[in-house]
Amino acid sequence: MTAKRIEQRGLYFEEFDEDAVYVHSPGRTVTEADNVIFTTLTMNTQSLHLDAEWASHTEFGERLVNSMFTLATLVGTSVAQLTQGTIVANLGFSDVRFPHPLRVGDTLYSETRVLSKRLSKSRAGQGVLEFEHTATNQRGEIVAVARRSTLMLCTPEEG
Repeated sequence: MTAKRIEQRGLYFEEFDEDAVYVHSPGRTVTEADNVIFTTLTMNTQSLHLDAEWASHTEFGERLVNSMFTLATLVGTSVAQLTQGTIVANLGFSDVRFPHPLRVGDTLYSETRVLSKRLSKSRAGQGVLEFEHTATNQRGEIVAVARRSTLMLCTPEEG
């Protein structure tokens, strides 16, 4: 007997529901190493992320997690549930905001809403989706919001 194969994938264009909130799991607790590695890997020498002494004299009193790490992690947490193997391309980001800082030791939780959905006019078998991703910390404070436009695959034709 041959076992049924089940492959994890994201959703095809038709499967997205504009009335749903997609809650992504698990959350992601941010470590000191995450912040330092991401910050140095991306050549961001901002003292607010790297220099504990300097950052201790800012209004925050400590180093903050690099906001680009926050954005990348926010989008990354949605991949397995929404776009794994079903995305064609990211088309762009807009309205990216960081209302509260993310700090080392915070846990990032995220969810996504579909803001709009339409079939592509120029690419058969593909559709354009606009997402709004929102990240909160363990205290429920919103730490990031971003709109993302994507080109997604439609459900493949059987045959």
